[in-house]
Amino acid sequence: MENREKKRIMLVGRSTAGKTTLCQRISRRDLAYHKTQTVQVINQTMIDTPGEYLERRSFRGALMVTSVEADYVVFVQSATEEGTMFPPSYNSQFAKPVLGVVTKSDIAAQEQIEKAKKYLHMAGAKTVFVTSSVTGEGVDALMAYLGYEQAEE
Repeated sequence: MENREKKRIMLVGRSTAGKTTLCQRISRRDLAYHKTQTVQVINQTMIDTPGEYLERRSFRGALMVTSVEADYVVFVQSATEEGTMFPPSYNSQFAKPVLGVVTKSDIAAQEQIEKAKKYLHMAGAKTVFVTSSVTGEGVDALMAYLGYEQAEE
């Protein structure tokens, strides 16, 4: 592995977008759904935020405050979700680079995946990864981009 540090990421997305499951996949943990109630730091490198922080405008300030601790903000959009919670150019709210991650690609049609990618690009994510935490699709590419080549311990 190159001599570069793993980047600390903050995952933002609506409830059931797949943020926690993606963290579990990156950490090589068993996938088990649980509702994230508060901001959680996983392996010192991933900040998992509750979906309500995006869904309720009055909580969005908490995302901006929390993002101070991150190297990247990651917008997480489920391919199976109709519509999006990310406003256009939402990336401008953060003083950090923004990545996009489409989740649940294993249970979505290609048209749904393309629409999710479009939502993320409109929100300001320049780089977008298409992933499935169940099959692992796209997760290795995301991990390599962030410097997570080795399994998270």
